[in-house]
Amino acid sequence: MARRPRPERAVDSTAKPKSAAQARADFIEKTGVIVQSEGLPRIAGRVLALLLYDGERVSFGQLAEALQVSRGSISSSVRLLETQQLIKRVAEPGDRQDYFQIAPSAFPNLIEASVLRMRRAAADIEETLGEIPVTEAGSRQRVAEFVRYYHAMTEAMTETAQHLRRRP
Repeated sequence: MARRPRPERAVDSTAKPKSAAQARADFIEKTGVIVQSEGLPRIAGRVLALLLYDGERVSFGQLAEALQVSRGSISSSVRLLETQQLIKRVAEPGDRQDYFQIAPSAFPNLIEASVLRMRRAAADIEETLGEIPVTEAGSRQRVAEFVRYYHAMTEAMTETAQHLRRRP
């Protein structure tokens, strides 16, 4: 059974504030679910959220302990997040452990990675468009509209990434 999208909820300014620990835990869990809905592992989203919320360098072991997951899960998640340039590995002088922190341009990097995927998709669809016989006018028109969608999205997302990079 397909899930129905959740309706947008307004922020309730009268809601009782949560403790800092509860707000942090909620943010980490919600981000894990959001990232999972985008096709990535939930643990990767939780790692990203923890690093983002805390804003500190965190060791490999600290990540596993804080998120109560295996070191193997942390290992695959940090590799994925590093590949996407969302986090970066850093060293502490005199310490043999690896530490991780949010990459300085994590969000523009995320958008630009999406733009690259969308450009590849547009190119693939354009190639198919060129192969559709001219006698199939309706199909050609619908497929061309799909290509226009991808071009519009890449243009808007590129502009958004540039906007985020300009912000202090």
